Amino acid sequence: MTSQNNDRSDNETPLQPAVSGVERTLDESAQELVEQVVAVNRSSKVVKGGRNFSFSALVVVGDKHGRVGMGFGKANEVADAIRKGGEQARRSLIKVPMFKSTVTHLVNYTFRGSKVMVRPASEGTGLIAGGGMRAVLELAGIKDVLAKSLGSKNAVNVVKATFEALKDLRTKKEILAKRGICAL
Repeated sequence: MTSQNNDRSDNETPLQPAVSGVERTLDESAQELVEQVVAVNRSSKVVKGGRNFSFSALVVVGDKHGRVGMGFGKANEVADAIRKGGEQARRSLIKVPMFKSTVTHLVNYTFRGSKVMVRPASEGTGLIAGGGMRAVLELAGIKDVLAKSLGSKNAVNVVKATFEALKDLRTKKEILAKRGICAL
């Protein structure tokens, strides 16, 4: 198991050991993206000669200015799993609507056993969230928010629920347009 990616391009920084919370920056089309590893899981398969280990890595990528993505990479080495997760996260970037430094409105979302609540907060409150939710909200650039994870504490499901909750956010302009009301 190696902790460096030998086939990396020149504009990437080398991978660091696979520990939860590891960050690295990537330069993609003049946009600075930050990659954070939320969870690494090891699974094993018992075969005739012993055990075969494989790894999965949950990676969140964001620019801290309203764009965030998540990916789940699987491989026989930790570094490869993180790389695959990062690539998948960059392909799944979404735009998060924000009002100043918080979310536009309260949103609840359930993904399998995990339930998340993301509530807007006044300026200066800070990012009050735990676990995988904190990584997603931080990399999205949300600075003031009250968030709570209910139900299952499975990091993968919490991150997916948070990601889907952010997809459900709408701006005031979008809501008024859908109702057919002209916004001022």
